[in-house]
Amino acid sequence: IYSKDKNMNVTYEDVRNSEEIRTYIKQADESLKAIGYTEHSFAHCTKVAKVAGDLLEKLGYDAHEVELARIAGFMHDIGNVVNRIDHAQSGAMMAFRILDKMGMPPEDVATVITAIGNHDEQTAAAVNAVAAALIIADKTDVRRSRVRTSVDNRDFDIHDRVNYAAEKSDVILEPDSKTITLDLKINTEICAVMDYFEIFTGRMLLCRKAAEFLGLQFKLDINDVYLL
Repeated sequence: IYSKDKNMNVTYEDVRNSEEIRTYIKQADESLKAIGYTEHSFAHCTKVAKVAGDLLEKLGYDAHEVELARIAGFMHDIGNVVNRIDHAQSGAMMAFRILDKMGMPPEDVATVITAIGNHDEQTAAAVNAVAAALIIADKTDVRRSRVRTSVDNRDFDIHDRVNYAAEKSDVILEPDSKTITLDLKINTEICAVMDYFEIFTGRMLLCRKAAEFLGLQFKLDINDVYLL
């Protein structure tokens, strides 16, 4: 009989090292690259897994839920292998099949696929702690290394510009004051702060709702000025 007190029978390391999962993530990123999206490969999914897991760990969630957050974070964009449209839902269905086949208990599969299925801006909702942590980790991954297009390329769009301008990006949790802050340093010669808001307002509002689910206040600090 499976018990939450027992060790995970499908761990984050199992998922991270799965050749099947890595193949889907790699192909998904190749597809996104072909249509002009920023990096969604192992750098992104590994960072999201770490930030989501660390967030729940620092908030006092048990090791089991922390591990589920890391698994959901690593697998969250796998549905892009099917299509960018509705990738959260297709990704959840793929994760269901893969994790079930790996022997993960239904209650854990349910937690992971719920988080994956609720992370995209169009349909996102912080319906459980893992989903809330995933939303925050995913939507705050703003960094220059995600940009794949040359600055001189005519396809260098506002998404590229905003990420390229981000010289520093940190997610800072302060449990005592119950705040979580996205601390950004943006080179305003590359991107105006208003450009950031044009692209990311919806994502930041999602982070606010996710933070509230976790009992936190979400703050946005750009160039040492609190804007949210």
